[in-house]
Amino acid sequence: MVSESGIKPNSSNEPLERTDEKHKAETLKGVREKRGKAPEIHVFERKNWLIHLHYIRKEYESCKALIKEVLLESDTMCEYPLYVQALILREEGNIQEALEVFQMCQKINQTNVENWKQVARCLFLLGRHKMSLSVYEEGLKLSPKDWEIVHNMGVCYYYLNNTKKAKELFDQCLLLARHDITYIMLGKCFLKENDIDGALHVFLKAQEFSPESPEIMTTLGLLYLKMNEPAKAFDKFGSALVHDPCNVDAVLGIGAMIQQKDDFDVAQTKYKIAATEIPMSPFLWNNIGMCFFGKKKYVAAVSCLKRAAYLAPFEWSILYNLGLVHLTLQQYASAFHYLKAGITIQPKNGLLFMLLAVTLTYLNAADDAKQAYEQSILYSKNDPFVHLNYAVLLNKMGDQRTSAKQLSFFKKVASDVTDQELLDTANQLAAVLQVGSTFKKNKGD
Repeated sequence: MVSESGIKPNSSNEPLERTDEKHKAETLKGVREKRGKAPEIHVFERKNWLIHLHYIRKEYESCKALIKEVLLESDTMCEYPLYVQALILREEGNIQEALEVFQMCQKINQTNVENWKQVARCLFLLGRHKMSLSVYEEGLKLSPKDWEIVHNMGVCYYYLNNTKKAKELFDQCLLLARHDITYIMLGKCFLKENDIDGALHVFLKAQEFSPESPEIMTTLGLLYLKMNEPAKAFDKFGSALVHDPCNVDAVLGIGAMIQQKDDFDVAQTKYKIAATEIPMSPFLWNNIGMCFFGKKKYVAAVSCLKRAAYLAPFEWSILYNLGLVHLTLQQYASAFHYLKAGITIQPKNGLLFMLLAVTLTYLNAADDAKQAYEQSILYSKNDPFVHLNYAVLLNKMGDQRTSAKQLSFFKKVASDVTDQELLDTANQLAAVLQVGSTFKKNKGD
């Protein structure tokens, strides 16, 4: 037999170097044969790369079709396709179905900590925080230094109102790995305990670790707003927008500050920027609605607030604003409906009870209004509006003695009141009751 070059492979005409190369190749071949062939990828797992490719491209229909094909071939015993199927189900909002599929992955491979983490995540999203916590604890046994598991355990304790344990876990997590989200959650624990100084310390420490983080800057801005330091809050919101011009929380924060100064047109311009990013935000529509309310465009205000209530039906502040707008429109029955719903959600809120009392007064239910004022005072005893409105009602009911008593309470808590209309009402009532008090604005106001 002759080779393609026309020279016999074993002839003496072959160069010595070429013979040596052939000998080496045969030796290597023999070694490989002794070692055996490289392990082949299981037939069902050969399409994992393609499933992954479709998933990261968000080509979910193609991905689901390929997963279905692989699962039929493998009799639903292939871990990765099941895992991706569960991720897609969860992204589509089918959390219970996703949980069941993740549990199937868990049965196939109980040593994979990712399966435990995803099962716990689904339970958390379903509101089963204690069950989620127990699954995370099992996952921690497989991976004791996994910061994500420790962090999520802290989040579970946070929602179970065990802030002490949550803080311990967040501190432990920061020792394993420092992340912005852990600092933010630790700060929220302090805020939940009404420890403003503790929260500020945590957020300032977070800013030292991540000085260019828009999320931390925005969180600090919101905290400064809560501390009644608008200048610092505005500075933090501005810094956040420098690093991320479309940061929704920062835009909302600046918009709310401008709105408080009654510059409703500028505030709405800011909200338009946020609306392109979060058109389904209930707080955005709530703020837009109150801008329209400030401009006395009540129909537009009601429309925006109803949209906000549809997106967040259990948010008491939106229901309060709806009650306020309907009260202004003299639609007292509608105002009563929304305020009553708000009290059902937030039964210890003095503002809701006060506005409900005003509504009941207009509905000629004086006795019920009196009870509502009593509840309002119970939860907001330092609110001057509550005492003055209650004093006016009692005077109309002919109980001048108790009315004078409420007016004296108003005098005690009204040291910072600058609303001239409120002070004039108090002076008129004092004149009627003949208590001899005169209420004036503080000097410098």
